[in-house]
Amino acid sequence: MDEAEDYDVVDYWSEVKLDIVKEYLTAYSTIMAAQKNPPFSYVYIDGFSGPGVCISKATGEYIPGSPLNALNVRPPFHEYYFIDMDGGKAAKLQELCAGMDKVVVREGNCNEILLEEIFPNIEYERYRRGLCLLDPYKMDVQWRVVEEAGRARSLELFMNFPTMDINRNALRKDPSKIKDSSADRMTAFWGDDSWRGEFYQEKDAPLPIFEVEEEREASNLQVVNAYRGRLKDIAGFKYVSEGMPMRNRRNSVVYYLLFASQKPAANDIVEYIFNKYKDRGAP
Repeated sequence: MDEAEDYDVVDYWSEVKLDIVKEYLTAYSTIMAAQKNPPFSYVYIDGFSGPGVCISKATGEYIPGSPLNALNVRPPFHEYYFIDMDGGKAAKLQELCAGMDKVVVREGNCNEILLEEIFPNIEYERYRRGLCLLDPYKMDVQWRVVEEAGRARSLELFMNFPTMDINRNALRKDPSKIKDSSADRMTAFWGDDSWRGEFYQEKDAPLPIFEVEEEREASNLQVVNAYRGRLKDIAGFKYVSEGMPMRNRRNSVVYYLLFASQKPAANDIVEYIFNKYKDRGAP
């Protein structure tokens, strides 16, 4: 194993997320493998894969990241696509996956790679299906990717809704202080600039995101629910989970884990898993 500083240190809420996704991966693969008439070809996609291994902040031990969890699922997926912008992390994951002919590791911007290279090959009519994890730290997922995933009808999606980054950079108490670069990122994330009118009143009074904790959480949930509505109404996902708030040690929401699909059974399974893990706090 390389030096510890080469790997991300993850707090307990990230470990919860990894366990949630891993549990659903097993359920998804089991269901898909059972389809025989016709048989389906199904793939796993990780848009922010990292090096495949991370370090638990609680124990200091190396733990599997989402790519290794996916590779360990049985029955196995037919193909795996791992993407990371960081060349060093992509290289480490490439070493980890050496000799695995069903694995493709790519360095680069997942927004471009997904739209140009991967999503076009997950064709509904050819009985191709995919499960995609988009788990960035910030507003790095562009709406056009999410919308295409919904329109394809062949993809299910786990997504990190980055509440903290949105609060810090896009939904400021004084909208005149929003940097142009932050506004542009929010527009790309949201899909258009309707977020300005939706979350700022006529007198430029935003949702009370920077007030007391209870008000801030209510405001965060309002923003998340607006985005969930876009996943249904614009992207075309038939089912979108209520979202699981991932909390830090002060019980503040760091981000929401969302799930979107076309099948009620998939949504039911994820809601069951969310409910199972919702009260798991810091060790």
